[in-house]
This record gives sequence, C-alpha cells and structure tokens, in this order.
Amino acid sequence: MATAVVNTVTGPVSPDDLGVTLMHEHILYGYPGWEGDQSIAPFDGPAMVKNSVAVLEMLKSLGLKTYVDATALDGGRCPEIYREVSEKTGIQIVCSTGYYYEGEGSSAYWKFRSALGDAAEELYELYMREITVGIRDTGIRAGVIKVGTSKDGITDYESMMLKVAARVQKETGVPIITHTQEGTMGPEQAALLIAEGVDPAKIQIGHMSDNLDMDYQQRTLAQGVYVSWDRMGLQGLVGCPMDEQRYPVMIELIKKGHGNRLMISHDCILNWLGRPLTLPEEVLPLIANWNPAHLFQNIIPVLKAGGVMDEQIDTIVRENPCRLFAA
Repeated sequence: MATAVVNTVTGPVSPDDLGVTLMHEHILYGYPGWEGDQSIAPFDGPAMVKNSVAVLEMLKSLGLKTYVDATALDGGRCPEIYREVSEKTGIQIVCSTGYYYEGEGSSAYWKFRSALGDAAEELYELYMREITVGIRDTGIRAGVIKVGTSKDGITDYESMMLKVAARVQKETGVPIITHTQEGTMGPEQAALLIAEGVDPAKIQIGHMSDNLDMDYQQRTLAQGVYVSWDRMGLQGLVGCPMDEQRYPVMIELIKKGHGNRLMISHDCILNWLGRPLTLPEEVLPLIANWNPAHLFQNIIPVLKAGGVMDEQIDTIVRENPCRLFAA
C-alpha cells in the first residue's frame, strides 16, 4: 500500500485513492499578457466554474476520479476556481506549482530578479511554500511541480527552473511533470533532473505524443522515467502529429513492455483566459477530439482493437499515476 500523500485542492489523499487519472489537463489557461486585456475580456469565474463542472461531471460518468491541472504560475493558474469545481463535482483536482518554458512564460520577471540577487533561491522558497503551506492565502497546496523547455534546447533560464524543481522535489516528494516543445528534449530533461538527484520514478516527461520516433521514445524511457502521451486529440498544430499516426507507435510501445511507464492525457484547455478564440474553419476538424473525454470514447477502443489488454489499459490510466505519486 502507498504511504505517500497527494495534495489535492480540497486536501490530502492517498495515492491509492487517485483512481483513473488524467495527468496533464487545464481547467483554464491564458498566455502571459491576457491580464492586460481584461477591460475587454474580464475574468468570469462563475462561467468558468459552470463550464468546468459540466465537463468534469461528464468525465466522472465515464469513470474519471482525478484530474491533474498542469497550469503553471504564468498561465493564469487559479486554485480557488479548481477547488470550487472539485467541491461541486467530487473529482479530485491536483494543482501545479512551477513555471512554463522561457519562450511563452514569465522569463522577464525572473531574469530581472536574477540581476538583483539569487532568483534560484527565491524560486525554491516559493515552490516550497506553495507545496507545504499553500498558494497565496488559499491554504491550497500544490501537488505537482511543472517545468518546461524550448524546442531543440534547454536555455539557462529553463535549466535554473529544472534544477530548482529537482531540489524541491527531493525535499517534498512531490512529482515533477514537464512540457516539451514540439517533441524535443525529453531525454535531455530526464538526464538533467536525474543528474540533480531526482528519483526517475518521480518524473513524468510530457508531450511524448509529439514525437513518433521510436529511438526518442526509448532513449527517454531507458532512464526509468514515466512518459506522458498527453496531447491526444490535438492534431496538425503546434508540432502535433495526427492521432492516426500516434496510435501505432503507442501500441508498439505497450507491446514492447513500456505500458508500465506510459500515461495518456490531452493537454486540453476548458476555459481560455482573455478574448474568445476565433479559429479558421479548416482547423476545427483537426481538434474535433481535443477534449478530455477522448481517452474514454476513442483512444481506449482503438488500443483494444490493436491488441492492448484491459489490464494494460488499467495500468496506464490508474496504476501508473498512483505509482508516480507513491514512489
């Protein structure tokens, strides 16, 4: 039995109680800068709660029990909203601490802090407080640490973020989950975190569904980390392959015995902060399945048709998240 504790937005639970888990989703998200547009697009908390409750109630009916929100501090993270949604649905929600990759994150602020003093020490203080005491004055504790890296490289800024995350992980036991840009740097992320002393069993390398090269997959897995195919349903955009291309590779990984290190999610955003998105008509078919029910309604049936057994699917969607938190 697991003895570790998972911080959810409504309080601690045992990893054994996580059940079926989506490990990388977003209740809300906004790129840095959305805050300045609120005269036109104000923050509408009640509408976001209503929309999110409807989605999570539907997911609950499909068997979901836990939902990990991977929104970093610079993506509009709002733990108060998550708590209200969790209380109204009964779905356990895990909130993140940490920062996004340099190109789309809050690098200006932390580079400024670095010029003034020791930004790494300040980040350490922040992450530790959010995990052990709570976020701002909410009392809600973060349950995962989110980090990210750029396409084809890890910048000095991102290296600082990963090293701070490693230090905090070792002291708190909270898992690290990552963003990789356009299917690159998964093995390098794993190597850096492990070199900093993180147990590979506490690392989940994200967006592995964006790179279908088997060598890339196996070089990442060889380091003992978990890999998350967590952009399922997001196709033909931001470097994402089509799901039809992904399925054979995923099935092959499972048949090679890697199902005990694999997780599946969608990186889906239920509520965009800022102005509503207006997408070109030709894009809409590409994201028709970009929603967190995709796993239950489409992906699992395709895996079963490809020869993946029920117990292997249970390992992926239920046992692996438990092991990540319990290790």
